[in-house]
Amino acid sequence: MSTPQVKIFVADAVSDTGLQPLRDAGFVVEKRTGLNAAELRAALSGCAGLVVRSETKVTADLLDSATTLRVVGRAGVGVDNIDVPAATERGIVVMNAPDGNTITTAEHTIALLIALARRIPQANSSLKSGHWDRKSFIGVELQGKTLGVVGMGRIGRVVAARARAFGMRILAFDPFLAPEQARDLEIELAPLEDVFANADFLTVHTPLTPETRGIIGRDAFAKMKQGVRVINCARGGLVDESALCDAIKSGAVAGAALDVFANEPPASDHPLLLLDEVIVTPHLGASTTEAQEGVAFTVAEQMRDYLLSGALRGAVNVPALGVKELGVLRPYIELAEKLGRFQAQLVDSAVREVKLEFAGEIVELNAAPVTRSFLAGLLRDVSARVNAVNAFLIAEERGIKVTTTYFRAGADLAPAIRTHVLAGGGEQSVAGTIFGFGEQSREGRITEIDGFHIEAIPQGHMLVMRNRDVPGVIGRVGTILGERGVNISRFHLGRQERGGEAMAVIEVDASLERETLAALRARPEILTVREIELV
Repeated sequence: MSTPQVKIFVADAVSDTGLQPLRDAGFVVEKRTGLNAAELRAALSGCAGLVVRSETKVTADLLDSATTLRVVGRAGVGVDNIDVPAATERGIVVMNAPDGNTITTAEHTIALLIALARRIPQANSSLKSGHWDRKSFIGVELQGKTLGVVGMGRIGRVVAARARAFGMRILAFDPFLAPEQARDLEIELAPLEDVFANADFLTVHTPLTPETRGIIGRDAFAKMKQGVRVINCARGGLVDESALCDAIKSGAVAGAALDVFANEPPASDHPLLLLDEVIVTPHLGASTTEAQEGVAFTVAEQMRDYLLSGALRGAVNVPALGVKELGVLRPYIELAEKLGRFQAQLVDSAVREVKLEFAGEIVELNAAPVTRSFLAGLLRDVSARVNAVNAFLIAEERGIKVTTTYFRAGADLAPAIRTHVLAGGGEQSVAGTIFGFGEQSREGRITEIDGFHIEAIPQGHMLVMRNRDVPGVIGRVGTILGERGVNISRFHLGRQERGGEAMAVIEVDASLERETLAALRARPEILTVREIELV
C-alpha cells in the first residue's frame, strides 16, 4: 500500500539507511536537523510522523502546533526529551526502539569500566604529550572485584554477562527482578544499600524518573566503600554531579566514567571535566554504525506499520498490538467505534458511566483496544483529537467510570459486544456482533438496542424511532419521508411484545432537514425519533 501524501519529518541526525522502510512504503520523508522551535513548528505542518533522537525537545507547545501529528518515534531508548503525557492527551502515539541500543550501550559501559580500571585515557594523553610515565598510571584488575549494578533491565543484564567474563562478582539491585531470574542470570540480588556498601565498581542502568533522579547522590556516596569507581552510561541526572565531584576530591571515590550529563553538552568549566580522575565521552553509548541503523530501522518499521495498518509495537503510551492480533480484532475495533458514536448520539446528558460486556472469540483476546475504540467513538464530539491513544485519559478527566466484563458461558448466544451508557438518570444499551468469515468478509452489525432485537449495519445516515406497535406506522413514516424526497435504503423493525412498544432503525440516503424530523415527531404514534450520523 502506498501513501505518497503522508509526510514524516526527521528532526535529528538519524541514519538515512534506517529510514528506508518509510520511503519504501511511499511516505514522504523530510530530514532537517538543528532547527529552532519556530522552524520546527513550521516544518511539522501537515506531517503525520516525527522522528527524533535526544537532541530535539518535543514539548507540549510543539505538539499543540502540530495538529496533524499522529506518532512521534524516538530512534533510541529513552523518551525523556518527549512530553509523553502531553502527547497522550493529544492522542499522539510515542514509540521508541527499546532493544536497539542494548548491545552498543552495554559495550560502551564495559569499555569505560576497563578504561577506568586501567586509566587508559589519562595514559594515552600523557604519552602523546611526550611523557613516558608508567608509575603514574598503575591501575586495578577486574578479576575478583565486585561490580554493583543498579537496574537489571536489558542493558544491565548484558553488562553483567560481559563483566562475569572478566571474573567479576555481580551484585545487583532491581526491585522488579525475581530471585529465580537472578539465579538464572548468575547474579546476586541485594538491597540498594548493600550494593553501595560492597561494590568496587558501580554502574547504573535505570530510566530517569522523579524516583531515580539523583539515586547516586551524597547519601549513596556516604555508604560506599573507600575507592569505589562509578560509571554512568544511562541518563544524566541519575548521578548527583556535585556530590560526585566532592566525593572524588575527598578521595572517597577513586574515579568516575561518564557518558551522560544532567545538561548536555556540559559547560566547558564543568567541575567534573577539570578532574583527572574523571573519564568522559559525549553521550556515545548508542553511537555505533550498527546501533544507529538499527534504532532508525526499528522506529521506521514501527511507524510504517502503525500509519498503514494501526499495528502498534514499541509504543510507550498505548499497549502493543501486533499485526496478527490486529487482524482478528480489527472488525471488533471498528464495530466498537461505531457503537460508541451511535451511543453518543442517543444520550441527552453527560455520560457518567460506561459498561462493556464481551462474549465469543474476543474473550480469549486482549479486548482493551476494543474498549479504547468504543470510548473514542463515544467521546468523539468531546475532543477534536480523541482517539484510541487518549480515550481512557479523556474519560477519566470527565469522571466517566469504565468497566468491562467477559462472558464465557453461553457466549455463542450472546452479542460479541454489549455496551451500556449511563447518563443523567437513565441507561441505554446497544449491542452488536460480527457476521461472516475471513478478514475481508467479516462485518459488524447492531443486533440489539435497549432490549429490542434489530439487525442493522451501523453506517451512513440512520433514524432510530420508538413508536407504539399499531397498524400503519411504517406507511405513514414512508409517506412523510417520501414527500420530502428522502429515500429509504433499509428499514429494520423490532418489538418486545405485540401491541406494546416497537423500535425501527431506518437507513436513509442523506441527512434529514429539521422540518422532516418535526413532521415525524408530530405523529401521535411516534414516541421518539433520533437522527444518527455514521459517515
